Amino acid sequence: MEQSIHFCLTPDHVNLAYAMTGQGYPLVKAANWLSHLEFDWQSPVWRHWWEELSKRFTVVRYDERGCGLSDWNVPNFSFDAWVQDLETVINTVKLERFALLGISQGAGVAIAYAVKHPEKVSHLILYGGYAQGRLKRNATREQVEEAEIRAKLVQLGWGRDNPAFRQLFTSLFIPEGTLEQLNAFNELQKISTSPDNAAKFIHLFNSTDVCDLATQVTVPTLVLHAQHEVEITFDQGRLLAALIPNAQFVPLDSKNHILLNHEPAWQRFLKEVQQFIQPDRVASLNPASIKPDETAVVFPTTDVQPDSMRLELTQVLTDREQEILELIAQGLSNTQISEQLVLSPKTVKNHITHIFSKMQVKTRAEAIVKARNAGFGTGMGLES
Repeated sequence: MEQSIHFCLTPDHVNLAYAMTGQGYPLVKAANWLSHLEFDWQSPVWRHWWEELSKRFTVVRYDERGCGLSDWNVPNFSFDAWVQDLETVINTVKLERFALLGISQGAGVAIAYAVKHPEKVSHLILYGGYAQGRLKRNATREQVEEAEIRAKLVQLGWGRDNPAFRQLFTSLFIPEGTLEQLNAFNELQKISTSPDNAAKFIHLFNSTDVCDLATQVTVPTLVLHAQHEVEITFDQGRLLAALIPNAQFVPLDSKNHILLNHEPAWQRFLKEVQQFIQPDRVASLNPASIKPDETAVVFPTTDVQPDSMRLELTQVLTDREQEILELIAQGLSNTQISEQLVLSPKTVKNHITHIFSKMQVKTRAEAIVKARNAGFGTGMGLES
């Protein structure tokens, strides 16, 4: 199998490298940090990803700005620029309808694109993603210091021939890798970007927050996450699945942030993705009519029984507040709630203030997670 590499120009004049492989229904991968189109195509860490997916789909992937074969010296490092990069590649390839894959940091970018262009995204697949960067998770002082130290280690050590600094990150990303895979990931860190760019990436990752965007996703979504990985912890995968309306959630038995070819979790990933994207049904089915895959775990999942959590909320919320919470959990905005319940926007806002106070939450995202864990937003939340 061969890949073809091309270039396109963003509106702010950054050259992006993108590659196409395979055949069949298009699958676009939103770029994530640590990519190099040519190196990854041969790498024992990534080769199986693109080879296996290309047997099933036409795969489009690209190196984001500051990374791989794309321009490294760029004027704008920002989340919005990442979304613009994805838009540029899709517009260049002239795709009208496709599945979108977001891995790690690319999950947030994929979410933002799907919210902005729902008519183009038939299926959204998120693996190893997160809704909140490290500094957006109520970080302690120690966690803030750790984040700063990691960025400094990258800036000081990634450009050196000695892989000792890079080995720290390798052991976090693929702790169960073979010696060949560990060496390849060490090399990828060195050739994929400059130490200064890598530090910029880390600072952006730490401050990313797509919780509000996630609640606005309207396309069918599959969230997969390794249960035992330490780089992006399992709770972040759970949070994404809780925030995105009707998302399917599949836990994978792995310690690796990047699934490796020798572990059973990789085959499970392929099976779930292939079953989720059903090309023969894409054109004929409305996204809202696609039923959850029986092999997947549908969020919410929680250690506390939904019935007891629901009872707790119904004891403190009025009937009207429960009605509004149900619509919040479904992902409706204040304006949509106002229109559906024929209430003034001010009245809805006041109700929501009281609801958040009684639920002891500060943000809409926190309220949605707690409400869905209690059965709201799934047809269970309203009293019959």
